[in-house]
This record gives sequence, structure tokens and C-alpha cells, in this order.
Amino acid sequence: MLITAVEERKKGMSALFIDGEYAVSIDTVTLISSGKKTGSEITDEELYDLIEKSKTNRAKEKALYLIEYRARTRREITDKLIPLYGENAAELAVERLEELGLIDDEAFARDYAEQLLTKKKFSVKRAAFEMMKKGIDRELIDEILEELAPDPVEQICELLETKYARYLDDEKGRLKAVNGLKAMGFSWYDIKSAMGEYE
Repeated sequence: MLITAVEERKKGMSALFIDGEYAVSIDTVTLISSGKKTGSEITDEELYDLIEKSKTNRAKEKALYLIEYRARTRREITDKLIPLYGENAAELAVERLEELGLIDDEAFARDYAEQLLTKKKFSVKRAAFEMMKKGIDRELIDEILEELAPDPVEQICELLETKYARYLDDEKGRLKAVNGLKAMGFSWYDIKSAMGEYE
């Protein structure tokens, strides 16, 4: 097979024409580093290799773009990359970010747990649920939450003093506070104990 033309496209891509027909778009960096250009012979294997290298290179760029705005877990990034570049390219891109120390699920999990428990005042149960949604390993979640977990009754008392203080004057308001605390993942037993202490 003969590369009969290479045309520059948007976003650092180049269109490859083989035997007079458009074949595929490859990222320009990968194409240049391969040494292939107009007039070069290319085999099916070489073309496949070029496509896979291009996907991996683009997946790495996309992964860097994704973590530029906020820290993410390994699974969050992988889930974004697979539909665009395939499983193999996504895995290689994520592995590279881990090698560079740009993805660290444990550090992310610790920061996220602290945010959920102290800033959002979620219960341990709700925090675990939110962390699982981010793709954090269950064992790691349990380990971190066991270490950081505040006393749930103290947590609820603090919420009753701040967030729910204005609701506690009548039965309807207290019910609203209880429902709000349940939505945050607190058990009825802990809510009842905290209500007792607060009153």
C-alpha cells in the first residue's frame, strides 16, 4: 500500500490517503515520529500500529486535559477515555499519568472523604456512597472512613445548631430536619439520640 497524500486537519490531526483514497486520521505528532509520509509504503500491520499509537497519544492528551481542572480518580478518567479511544489506549494513558504521579486514588479519596465529612457534613454511609460513585475501591473507602469518621451524634448536633436550628420550633419543622438528616445518610437511632441531646 502506498501513502499517496497527507493533509493537515484541525486539532493536530493529519488525514492519510492510501492508494488515492482517504484511509484514516492520525495525530500529526505520531505520524511524524513514524517517518511515514507521502510516497511511503505502508503495510496493514504498520497502519494498525500507527492507528493504535495515535489513539494512545490522543488519550494521554485528553487525560491531561481532564485533570487540568480538578483531581479525578483512575476510573473517572478511564470511563471518559474508553468511548473515545478504546480500552487499550485508555489504560495506557491512565498508567502513564500514574507513573507521573498525576493520578493518585488514595490521595484523592482522602481529600474527598474530608470534604464530604467536614464541609458537607455527610454521614459515613453517605460519604461511602459518594466515594463509590467516583470509582474508589471499597477497601480503600472503608479504611479512610474508619480513620476519619466523626462521631455521628456530634455531627448531627452540629447540624441541628446550624443548618436545621430554624426548623426545630414545631413538629412539622422537626420532621423536615429529620428527613434532611436521613437524606444525608444518618440513621434514625443517631438522629433520635442527637435530638434528645440537643433538646
